[in-house]
Amino acid sequence: MHSACFRGFSPVEIRGIVMDRMRAKFAILVAFSMATPAFADRLSFRNDVLPVLGKAGCSNGSCHAKSGGQNGFQLSVFAYDPAADYRNIVRGARGRRIFPAAPEESLLLLKATQSIDHEGGKRFDKDSEFYRMIHKWISQGAPWNSEKEISLMRIEVSPSSGQYKRKGETSLKVTAHYSDKSKRDVTHLSEYQSNDQALAEVDHHGHVTMGNQFGEGVVIVRYMDKVEVARVAIPTETLLPESAYAKLTVNNEIDRKVYDRHKQLGLLVSDLASDSEFIRRASLDTLGKLPEPERVRKFLASKHPKKREYLIDELLDDRDWADHWATSFGDLVRPNTLRVGVKGVYLMDRWLRRKLRDNAPYDQIVREILTATGSTHMHGPTVLMRDKRVPADAGAFTSRIFLGVRLECAQCHHHPSEKWGQEDYYQLAAFFGSMKRKGQGISTPISGEPEYWYWQAGGTVKHPVSGEVMKPKPPDGPFIDVPKDQDPRAALVDWMVDPENPFFARALVNRLWGKFFGVGIVEPVDDFRASNPPTNEPLLDWLAKDFKKHKYDLKRTMRVIMNSRIYQTSSVANKTNVGDERNYARSIRRRLGAEAMSDAVTRVTGMPDTLEGLAKGTRAMMTWNTKMRSVFLDTFGRPDSSAECPCERDPSPTIIQSLHLMNSDKLEARIVSGSGRAVNLAKSERKPEEIADEIYLSAYSRFPTADEKKIVLAAYDAKDASREKVTQDLIWALINTPEFVLNH
Repeated sequence: MHSACFRGFSPVEIRGIVMDRMRAKFAILVAFSMATPAFADRLSFRNDVLPVLGKAGCSNGSCHAKSGGQNGFQLSVFAYDPAADYRNIVRGARGRRIFPAAPEESLLLLKATQSIDHEGGKRFDKDSEFYRMIHKWISQGAPWNSEKEISLMRIEVSPSSGQYKRKGETSLKVTAHYSDKSKRDVTHLSEYQSNDQALAEVDHHGHVTMGNQFGEGVVIVRYMDKVEVARVAIPTETLLPESAYAKLTVNNEIDRKVYDRHKQLGLLVSDLASDSEFIRRASLDTLGKLPEPERVRKFLASKHPKKREYLIDELLDDRDWADHWATSFGDLVRPNTLRVGVKGVYLMDRWLRRKLRDNAPYDQIVREILTATGSTHMHGPTVLMRDKRVPADAGAFTSRIFLGVRLECAQCHHHPSEKWGQEDYYQLAAFFGSMKRKGQGISTPISGEPEYWYWQAGGTVKHPVSGEVMKPKPPDGPFIDVPKDQDPRAALVDWMVDPENPFFARALVNRLWGKFFGVGIVEPVDDFRASNPPTNEPLLDWLAKDFKKHKYDLKRTMRVIMNSRIYQTSSVANKTNVGDERNYARSIRRRLGAEAMSDAVTRVTGMPDTLEGLAKGTRAMMTWNTKMRSVFLDTFGRPDSSAECPCERDPSPTIIQSLHLMNSDKLEARIVSGSGRAVNLAKSERKPEEIADEIYLSAYSRFPTADEKKIVLAAYDAKDASREKVTQDLIWALINTPEFVLNH
């Protein structure tokens, strides 16, 4: 090399330049010599090096695997793209990250040991196994694969489940299984995370320490792109004898599955809910409204042993059932008004209500939605094609809503806590790649012009990184060879509704369970994954199997759930279940949804809310467009259809809601209205105790207790008391209580 090239540089700078050029040249040589083993025990980049980088934290989302990488160095999340990682390490930065002639001078080791400045700090020591592994790999010429390359198939965690005492301990062992049937202990290379730190903590080495509370949780174990879980259960201090469960009522298989779980955890189901609690809960859950006072009186007076069973049948046959569940399902499939126009949203809402009134099988409803074609001004489901007009959006929507699997993270990178990668995301999108449209496209909401959607062979979806044309493949399913004259969406639905499908039925029954119990068997209800297992898998499996067996009949599954002893349990805890909210040993109190809350206020005050665009007196449950202005509905958690995705509502009570009930001028106007319940009752010839009965039955579905009645009568008998004012105050007081606001 000519000395003139280095004129003006110091000896140290010259050495750096020479080393940079040597590294660059060596990287080129390495690229052309990958097939030639340098050593008999040549290491594998994928099986030996990447696990070390993963455990050291280099390929975590907060470090070099975050979007755009860190300081010019990019790795894939959890090593889901080994080839790209290899290129970036061996060939990136002009080949300076590795230096086979002097491995200890490689940036990969210098920075990881913090021998030079490293923003991520020290990742391992020079005398560690991790250092020796990477040093050896670099010294071998940084080979891509070993002499006999094998593939990681799965990991196994032991113990996979167990019961422990409070403050107990256990150590996990992780075994990797490879394509050649070999096994490797990868405990020290795996990553661990507890889903409930108060229940169980896990350290860097897989050692688990139980907390001081009882319940059940999981430790998520990740090695490379594989994820498994270890279940930990901490029963109450003393398990109950079998005799404690022998006397419990068993109405159907649901009770058996739940009781079996209770026995393992030392839980005992709470007492049966009272008739008043049951009729109120059942009416709110099935119809989204409080029961009429006369229906409550009749039910409470009945002595028939099957009166609850008969009530359930009556509620499921009520016309309001379809409207309530159209609102519930509408949260999931209601299109964005700003993208499809008002008419499109209205058509979709009418179509869904009609299907539910006909009690159409769930698989039929989904098939019509996902294979829709035609005009967006004539057919409701076609509007969803306009709303999810990009194939990737349609695929992600299908997966989350109908399969319970969140693939959105895999759009840009490997899912951070699951097995799904970009291939899975775009392979699902490929089912929607052949959809075509004619018309005006996106236009203003009120005057939105129609679009005509149709299927035409020849459309494709490409991988955004590799450019590869993706073949249609559902999550965890096989590649589907779709005939050229067939709409791929139909093939996707065929796979979904197949009795052997692992997602479709489970996702729906889990959603229903979440609606009736306030918490899903898998929670969140649309987040099925290995690292978020069901709290009661036998129960979920049985519900899904029964749902499929009875032709995806929604009402039938609801009837089974509501007839169970578990559904009819009181919300009052006993000493065994006071800290449990995931095993259905007691009913969980839930705040009423926005529409149900508005209609409940209407029931008690006798005055409906004024809803924009709807006839006077229309129930809030009939609103079909979340853009209709209503301060009350927005305050109580009505979802925004412009959000991506609106999906589930936030059921948490808020201070704003409490302040609204106490101080709203509009609510006060409904209470004091001359046409309302308070004034009409006050002007009637009813006695004060009869007025109290009527208001309590309207608000709480029960008669007032002796103490409550005593307080009410004292208010009516007070000096200078206004009968009208006392009645109004009583209604206002009951509306502002937890017993009114909560479904219990």
